[in-house]
Amino acid sequence: MPHQHLLTFTTRPRSTLDITADVAAVVRASGIATGLAHVFVQHTSCSLTITENADPDVRRDLETVFARLAPDGDPAYRHDLEGDDDMAAHARSVLSDVGLTVPVGGGRLLLGTWQGIFLWEHRTHSHARRVIVTILG
Repeated sequence: MPHQHLLTFTTRPRSTLDITADVAAVVRASGIATGLAHVFVQHTSCSLTITENADPDVRRDLETVFARLAPDGDPAYRHDLEGDDDMAAHARSVLSDVGLTVPVGGGRLLLGTWQGIFLWEHRTHSHARRVIVTILG
C-alpha cells in the first residue's frame, strides 16, 4: 500500500534547505522496506535537488552557476509580475526540477555517502513551501 505525506517548510531567500531527515522520517513511518520515495514540491519558483551534503560551498557555488544561467531582471524577460527575481526563479526551477525519486531499501533512503535532499529556494524572499513525499513499495 502506498504511503503519502505532506511536509511544509519555510525557506530562507535564495538558499538550500536540507530536508533529508524529514523525507527519511516519512520513509520510516511508511513501513515500506523496498521501493521508491518520490519527492515533489508544489511550487514553480523553487526546486528539489540531490547534491553534496558535507561541504556547503558546493551549494553556494551552484547558486553562483544559476545566477549566471538565469540572472535576475534580464530585460528580455516578459514575466516580472512579482519582481526582478520572478522569471529567474521560474527558469531556475525548470533547470533543476520539482520532483525526484530515491530508492528505498531496508526501510531507509538509499542515498550515497555525501548525498542529501535539498529544497532550493530561488526567490529573494522567504516562502512557505509544500513538499509531497510518496513511498511506493
